[in-house]
Amino acid sequence: MPPWLGNRMTTLGALIAEAIVHHYGRDEFLRRLAHPFWFQSFGAVMGMDWHSSGITTSVLGALKRGLKPRSKELGLHVCGGRGAQSRKTPDELMAIGDRTGLDGAGLAKTSRLVAKVDSAAVQDGFDLYLHGFIVADDGHWVIVQQGMNGDKRQARRYHWLSEGLESFVNSPHVAIEGRFQGEIINLADRRAQKSRSDQLDLLATLGPDRIIREAAALALRAAPAAEPVAQPMLPHLIMPAHHDVRESDVNMRRLHGNLAAAADRGPVDFEDLLLVPGVGPRTVKALALVAEVVHGAPCRFSDPARFSIAHGGKDRHPFPVPLKVYDETINVMKSAVLKGKLGREEELQALRRLDDQSRSMERYVTGPDLKEIVAGEFRQSPTLGGRSVFGWEKPAEQTPVEAKARPRTSRR
Repeated sequence: MPPWLGNRMTTLGALIAEAIVHHYGRDEFLRRLAHPFWFQSFGAVMGMDWHSSGITTSVLGALKRGLKPRSKELGLHVCGGRGAQSRKTPDELMAIGDRTGLDGAGLAKTSRLVAKVDSAAVQDGFDLYLHGFIVADDGHWVIVQQGMNGDKRQARRYHWLSEGLESFVNSPHVAIEGRFQGEIINLADRRAQKSRSDQLDLLATLGPDRIIREAAALALRAAPAAEPVAQPMLPHLIMPAHHDVRESDVNMRRLHGNLAAAADRGPVDFEDLLLVPGVGPRTVKALALVAEVVHGAPCRFSDPARFSIAHGGKDRHPFPVPLKVYDETINVMKSAVLKGKLGREEELQALRRLDDQSRSMERYVTGPDLKEIVAGEFRQSPTLGGRSVFGWEKPAEQTPVEAKARPRTSRR
């Protein structure tokens, strides 16, 4: 993650988190993180590649950096991360327990148990490499883990939520995000309860050595596999193989509603803001998508690619990140959240009306197709501070006709 984007994701991610906590409370923010579609949309609106497995790492990293200075105020703490950082999670939770009075040892045990379930009880070909643990001052938590299948170059994300959790081994996941493929061993399924019980009995009566010998003998005379039993559907999100954003990836009706609301509500609700140099209609379009991430219902995030229209993507998909727009979005959100803390809700309510208007207008407005929208963004990119991992966007070179028509300067 390049610093020029990572630093902005840290700031915007924390501001969106604060706005959600302000309007709906900490538990709702934890529920959002446990929702795979919202999580993907959250990363996309912050300029990370909309379909990349790196969204998980970058979102959790941004929240860990951005919420740390606000942890006492918001009562939210982000632990863990990728690789070596994930193994430090129990120690981080113990330290949080010492500061807040939470049962740090109990939280650390939960962290280890959840990691063990998704690496040992669920054997699906994905090796865990990321473990994020977000806990609130009241002990409620959400865990997001990710595994990688190196051969297929695919990732799978596992979402856990303390709310409503009755057992760590009876279908405990809120959601598992990833493509259905092949046969797996899932001893955390509620239908595997008899298998778990029988395994304990076998271990007690036969011992591990005899079990290994019996298993080897059974493998030699294994019968053809029976037809798999249909599995209950969990919320899931299957990302395409292509990197670019296509119209099939976006609910155009919703996108047209976002854009129309920005054009309609922007001059009304952001009149004073629009007089500030650098803030214009393009920033309000981005704010319409940010507002939906803050206020939208779960059903609104079935097309996470749509949220990349706010600030593009670091790999130029769907277009380079317009840094001038991004910085103005941050400025508006920062002003709204700060004034909201002081009891002045005007700007936060303006964002909320922007989201309400999007849903209202999408029922009847139409607009350009996605290719035209993206082409317009590329044309504007140099003037909006367009940047990607490939560098700054440069103005298109003049055509021979344009060069010929350019007036010559006198040498005298």
